[in-house]
Amino acid sequence: MSKLDQILVLDPPCDLKFKGPFTDVVTTSLKLRNPSDKKVCFKVKTTAPRRYCVRPNSGVIDPGATVVISVMLQPFDYDPNEKSKHKFMVQTIFAPSHVSDMDALWKDAKPDDLMDSKLRCVFELPSENDKANDIEATKAAPVMTFAKGDSAAAAVCVPASVDDTEMKKVLEKCKRLQAEMNKLAEENRQIKEDGIRMRKMPRSDHMTSNSTTLLGREASTASLPSLLVVIAAIFIGFFLGKFIL
Repeated sequence: MSKLDQILVLDPPCDLKFKGPFTDVVTTSLKLRNPSDKKVCFKVKTTAPRRYCVRPNSGVIDPGATVVISVMLQPFDYDPNEKSKHKFMVQTIFAPSHVSDMDALWKDAKPDDLMDSKLRCVFELPSENDKANDIEATKAAPVMTFAKGDSAAAAVCVPASVDDTEMKKVLEKCKRLQAEMNKLAEENRQIKEDGIRMRKMPRSDHMTSNSTTLLGREASTASLPSLLVVIAAIFIGFFLGKFIL
């Protein structure tokens, strides 16, 4: 009995082309189409299993369906003078009505029931035109990114300028409050110094009365900066809270 012809339609039909440089993983695709009205089991094999990663490397294709196989060539030192001897084989068999154990199916398959197709691996280096196109694409990418960045920056800058204006107003109010607090603190210091001088002077009823008056003023004035500090803190917190929210 003669060997069966391959029932699947392969794309590409003969060569698997891998385009360099080969300093990174290079992936190519292999399409398997089942034009028949039966399910077909497939298995992908290679003469260099350590150099390639195939996903999926086996499976079942329904009638009229297509499966895309990714063949990934691992990085290696490419020598253009070395001729590639790597090959792939797509092996197929018609699936029985119920497929439970794929390994047993392939193990028990008769040679006359197997169909296969062989593909040759072809390595290609990029041409000068391809290199030029890649360079142009690389140059164009930052320009496009920069343009997008400009639009985004413009959109963000508008509210940012408003926030800066409010912040300046808050800071100016804070500076005025700080100046008033410094002024009151200076007056408070002067009153304390006057009180100390008064204590050192000879005591008399008149002086005692004046001292009592000055000490009363000192206590009253000393409490004033504390009150202003509280008011200033509430005022600043209100404006900063409004700015942040």
